[in-house]
Amino acid sequence: MEEQKKELSALEILRAVAEEFNDVTPQKVEVFIGLVKPLISERRFGSNYQTALAYLAAHKMKMAGLGDNTTGKIDDMMRVASYTEGEVSVSYAVAQNVNATKDAEYALTSYGLQFLTLRRLCIIPILSSGERR
Repeated sequence: MEEQKKELSALEILRAVAEEFNDVTPQKVEVFIGLVKPLISERRFGSNYQTALAYLAAHKMKMAGLGDNTTGKIDDMMRVASYTEGEVSVSYAVAQNVNATKDAEYALTSYGLQFLTLRRLCIIPILSSGERR
Protein backbone atom coordinates (compact mmCIF):
# COMPACT_ATOMS: atom_id res chain seq x y z
CA MET A 1 0.00 0.00 0.00
CA GLU A 2 1.29 3.46 -0.90
CA GLU A 3 2.16 5.75 1.95
CA GLN A 4 0.74 9.26 1.68
CA LYS A 5 3.26 12.05 1.95
CA LYS A 6 2.57 14.43 4.82
CA GLU A 7 2.58 18.02 3.64
CA LEU A 8 4.83 20.20 5.77
CA SER A 9 3.21 23.15 7.49
CA ALA A 10 4.35 26.72 6.93
CA LEU A 11 5.79 26.70 10.47
CA GLU A 12 7.86 23.57 9.76
CA ILE A 13 9.13 25.01 6.48
CA LEU A 14 9.97 28.36 8.08
CA ARG A 15 11.92 26.61 10.84
CA ALA A 16 13.90 24.68 8.19
CA VAL A 17 14.73 27.57 5.84
CA ALA A 18 15.04 30.42 8.33
CA GLU A 19 16.95 29.11 11.32
CA GLU A 20 17.62 32.64 12.53
CA PHE A 21 14.04 32.64 13.87
CA ASN A 22 14.39 29.46 15.96
CA ASP A 23 14.26 31.51 19.17
CA VAL A 24 10.97 33.14 18.14
CA THR A 25 8.04 31.34 19.80
CA PRO A 26 5.82 29.18 17.59
CA GLN A 27 2.86 31.34 18.64
CA LYS A 28 4.55 34.51 17.35
CA VAL A 29 5.56 32.78 14.10
CA GLU A 30 1.95 31.65 13.65
CA VAL A 31 0.83 35.28 14.08
CA PHE A 32 3.07 36.32 11.17
CA ILE A 33 1.87 33.36 9.09
CA GLY A 34 -1.71 34.46 9.81
CA LEU A 35 -0.87 38.01 8.74
CA VAL A 36 0.38 36.92 5.31
CA LYS A 37 -2.37 34.35 4.57
CA PRO A 38 -4.70 36.94 2.98
CA LEU A 39 -1.85 37.98 0.65
CA ILE A 40 -1.36 34.55 -0.93
CA SER A 41 -3.85 32.52 -2.98
CA GLU A 42 -3.93 28.87 -1.95
CA ARG A 43 -5.52 28.00 -5.29
CA ARG A 44 -2.82 29.77 -7.34
CA PHE A 45 0.16 28.49 -5.34
CA GLY A 46 -1.23 24.96 -5.06
CA SER A 47 1.27 22.53 -3.55
CA ASN A 48 3.66 25.46 -2.97
CA TYR A 49 1.20 27.34 -0.76
CA GLN A 50 2.79 26.40 2.59
CA THR A 51 6.25 27.27 1.25
CA ALA A 52 5.01 30.64 0.01
CA LEU A 53 3.49 31.35 3.44
CA ALA A 54 6.78 30.42 5.12
CA TYR A 55 8.93 32.66 2.90
CA LEU A 56 6.59 35.64 3.11
CA ALA A 57 6.21 35.27 6.90
CA ALA A 58 10.01 35.04 7.26
CA HIS A 59 10.34 38.18 5.14
CA LYS A 60 7.87 40.06 7.33
CA MET A 61 9.62 38.81 10.48
CA LYS A 62 12.99 39.99 9.16
CA MET A 63 11.51 43.38 8.27
CA ALA A 64 10.16 43.58 11.84
CA GLY A 65 13.69 43.09 13.19
CA LEU A 66 13.15 39.60 14.61
CA GLY A 67 15.70 36.81 14.59
CA ASP A 68 19.26 36.16 15.74
CA ASN A 69 22.02 38.70 15.19
CA THR A 70 19.68 41.45 14.07
CA THR A 71 20.18 45.03 15.06
CA GLY A 72 16.65 46.06 14.17
CA LYS A 73 17.87 47.21 10.76
CA ILE A 74 17.15 45.79 7.35
CA ASP A 75 20.61 44.33 6.88
CA ASP A 76 19.94 41.14 4.97
CA MET A 77 20.14 42.31 1.36
CA MET A 78 21.11 45.95 1.77
CA ARG A 79 24.86 46.02 1.27
CA VAL A 80 26.87 49.21 0.96
CA ALA A 81 27.47 49.83 -2.74
CA SER A 82 29.33 53.12 -2.40
CA TYR A 83 30.21 55.75 0.12
CA THR A 84 31.62 59.27 0.14
CA GLU A 85 33.58 60.67 3.03
CA GLY A 86 33.13 64.44 2.60
CA GLU A 87 29.54 65.37 3.58
CA VAL A 88 28.93 61.63 4.25
CA SER A 89 27.00 59.85 1.50
CA VAL A 90 26.16 56.15 1.60
CA SER A 91 24.25 54.14 -1.01
CA TYR A 92 23.07 50.56 -0.76
CA ALA A 93 23.00 47.79 -3.32
CA VAL A 94 19.49 46.46 -3.81
CA ALA A 95 18.34 44.10 -6.57
CA GLN A 96 17.55 46.59 -9.33
CA ASN A 97 15.25 44.29 -11.28
CA VAL A 98 12.53 44.80 -8.68
CA ASN A 99 13.67 48.03 -7.07
CA ALA A 100 11.41 50.33 -9.07
CA THR A 101 8.37 48.09 -8.97
CA LYS A 102 5.61 47.37 -6.52
CA ASP A 103 7.70 44.41 -5.32
CA ALA A 104 10.68 46.50 -4.20
CA GLU A 105 10.09 45.68 -0.53
CA TYR A 106 10.61 41.97 -1.22
CA ALA A 107 14.12 42.68 -2.56
CA LEU A 108 15.19 43.80 0.91
CA THR A 109 15.47 40.25 2.29
CA SER A 110 16.55 36.91 0.90
CA TYR A 111 13.21 35.49 2.05
CA GLY A 112 11.33 38.10 0.03
CA LEU A 113 13.38 37.24 -3.05
CA GLN A 114 12.64 33.54 -2.54
CA PHE A 115 8.94 34.38 -2.32
CA LEU A 116 9.14 36.35 -5.59
CA THR A 117 10.88 33.43 -7.30
CA LEU A 118 8.19 31.04 -6.10
CA ARG A 119 5.46 33.44 -7.16
CA ARG A 120 6.93 33.70 -10.66
CA LEU A 121 6.88 29.91 -10.91
CA CYS A 122 3.26 29.63 -9.79
CA ILE A 123 1.56 32.67 -11.25
CA ILE A 124 1.83 33.50 -14.93
CA PRO A 125 1.00 37.13 -15.72
CA ILE A 126 -1.31 37.93 -18.60
CA LEU A 127 0.63 39.38 -21.52
CA SER A 128 -0.94 41.05 -24.51
CA SER A 129 1.09 42.17 -27.47
CA GLY A 130 -1.95 43.71 -29.12
CA GLU A 131 -1.63 41.44 -32.13
CA ARG A 132 -4.50 39.51 -33.64
CA ARG A 133 -4.03 35.94 -34.70
